[in-house]
Amino acid sequence: VQLQASGGGLVQAGGSLRLSCAASGRTFSTYAMGWFRQAPGKEREFVAAISGSGGSTYYVDSVKGRFTISRDNAKNTVYLQMNSLKPEDTAVYYCAADSYPILLRSIATINYWGQGTQVTVSS
Repeated sequence: VQLQASGGGLVQAGGSLRLSCAASGRTFSTYAMGWFRQAPGKEREFVAAISGSGGSTYYVDSVKGRFTISRDNAKNTVYLQMNSLKPEDTAVYYCAADSYPILLRSIATINYWGQGTQVTVSS
């Protein structure tokens, strides 16, 4: 699976962005998808994940109620809608594909990563 993330940019605090991650291959719906982020000087951290069918989602507490992960299996694309952005959301955002349990608990063993897209939130 090859992943291509896009949609990052510079936004003021309180603003919104929508990230997209397009996947290659015909088995997209068999993978859970996740979004992770890495701020300067910090480790990469989990943000959100969605099951292959889209029926199950999970978020880190710091983004609950502000971010929404969704997927369109017909378009082989996963999205991250980010609202009410805060300066602390500033990071490089990465999409990833693997099984749901691995995305949630085992970042070091995730098989597929997209390139990052920079999100910068100004105060």
